Order: sequence, then structure tokens, then C-alpha cells
Amino acid sequence: MPEENEVSKPRKFLSSALKTVKGENTKALIESFTAEMTLVAEGVCEDQARLRSQMDALSAEADRNRQQAAGGLEALENSLRELQRDTDQKLDSLVSRVSVLERSLKKETKREKKRWFSGNLVAQLTLLAAIVCGAWVIVTLVNKLF
Repeated sequence: MPEENEVSKPRKFLSSALKTVKGENTKALIESFTAEMTLVAEGVCEDQARLRSQMDALSAEADRNRQQAAGGLEALENSLRELQRDTDQKLDSLVSRVSVLERSLKKETKREKKRWFSGNLVAQLTLLAAIVCGAWVIVTLVNKLF
């Protein structure tokens, strides 16, 4: 009996395939196929309409985002220009102040050198005079003693 089941399955399949090819139930199969294809086509059409609507919404949102980004970029560029202008002004001010300080430092350095040299000169001359006087006193004492 198991052999009959195994043989009967392929026979049933073959007979149903032959019925289809021969035309038995062809009209019912065509109606079934047409109904299923219509249902599939309607679903595809609805899917396309939904996707088109989503695409339009995404496109509009992308345009809004692009416009916002462009506006933000323009505002950032304006801020950057203002900051650059302020920085340039401050830098120019600092450069001029440094120049003034450098000139002042050069003048002060020259004054200090003159003061040091003249002050040092007096101190050096005083020291030299003291040495000469000391030597004269020593020589005089040595001459008187011997």
C-alpha cells in the first residue's frame, strides 16, 4: 500500500497538470489568475502612490533643511567676518602699542647706558683717585721711614 501512495502522488500531479493543459477548468483558472493579478496590480499602485507621497514629503523637508542650512551658513559667515574685523582692529592696536613700547624701551635703554656710564665713570675715577692717593701716601711713608 505504501507503494501505491508514492505512485499515486505523481499521478495526481500529472493528471492535474494535464487537466490544466487540456483546458479543463481553464476558465476558472483564468478568472482566478485575473483576480489575483488585479489585486497585485492594485497593491502595487497603492504602494507607488504611498511611496510617491513619502518621496514628495522627504523632498520638501530636504528643501527646508537646505534653506535653513544656507541661512545658518550665511549667519555664521557674517559672524566670522565681524570677528575677523574685530580681531584685525585689536591686532593693529596691539601692534601700534608694541611699537610705542619698543621705542620707549630703546630710549630708556639709551638713557640707562648714559647714566650707567656717567655714574660708573665718576665711581671709577673716584676709585682711581683713591688708589693714586693711597699709593702716594705709601710711597711718602716709605721714603720717610727709610
